[in-house]
Parts: sequence; C-alpha cells; structure tokens
Amino acid sequence: MEQAIYYEDYEIGSVRESIGRTITETDIVMHAGQTGDFFPHHLDKEFAKTTAFGKRIAHGTLTFSIGVGLTANVINPAAFSYGYDRLRFIGPVFIGDTIHTKVTIKEKKDHKKNPDMGVVTEALEVINQDGRVVLACEHLLMCEKKK
Repeated sequence: MEQAIYYEDYEIGSVRESIGRTITETDIVMHAGQTGDFFPHHLDKEFAKTTAFGKRIAHGTLTFSIGVGLTANVINPAAFSYGYDRLRFIGPVFIGDTIHTKVTIKEKKDHKKNPDMGVVTEALEVINQDGRVVLACEHLLMCEKKK
C-alpha cells in the first residue's frame, strides 16, 4: 500500500505494532551465508551449549533486519529512512522465538539544512513472545513538510 505521510502527520507518542514472525534455523543459516558471520554462537549447537545462553542464538543483525522489516507495511513517497541510532542488542533471540516490533514516535525536529524537510525519530523495540525487549534502536525518518 502507498500512502503519503508528511512530517506534520506524525504525532509524538503515537504507537504502532507489527505482526509477529517466528525465527527459524533456516533464517540463521541464510543470514550467516549472506553476511559471512559463521560464529559458532549461531551455528554450532554443541559450542552454544557452553555459552551463557546454553543454545544457539540468532545474529543481532538478523534480529535487527527482521524487526525493521516487520514495520515496512506502507510505502511512503513523502519520506525515507535517514538511518538508525542507539542500536542495542538487549537480549538473545533463539530458534523458535516469535518477535514483533513496537514503534513509538519519539521526537520531531526541523532539518537543519533543508527547511522543506523534518526528521521524525521513531523508537523501535523488538519484543519476543514473552514480552521481553530483545532489541532497541531509534529510526530517523526524513519527511517532507506539507507545502
């Protein structure tokens, strides 16, 4: 779906949540192949037994990618991603965990160099099936202002 959402349309404090997605062993293997991160924490069941988590964990970058992807449900021609700040891997994600993403509009400010644009900061929390936040970051969204 495509919908123009302008800077003025975003309301501080508004919240939206994504659907859930279960992390599979295939997700982890595919991500390892795509990134070259073959650390045994993700792929070696016996090694993982010796870690603090006791079993294999998903890559933090996999959790980030899927968590962000879950929020991509509207194509907004009036905005684009300006980047991510304050990314933290707070807790492990295991094979079989189901995650979803909560997005809260945190801040709005004028763009310093372009008066026709504003920056919206979205606080993203990736949450597992037990209600625990496993990843948090801020998404900066560059938005057109209404003319």
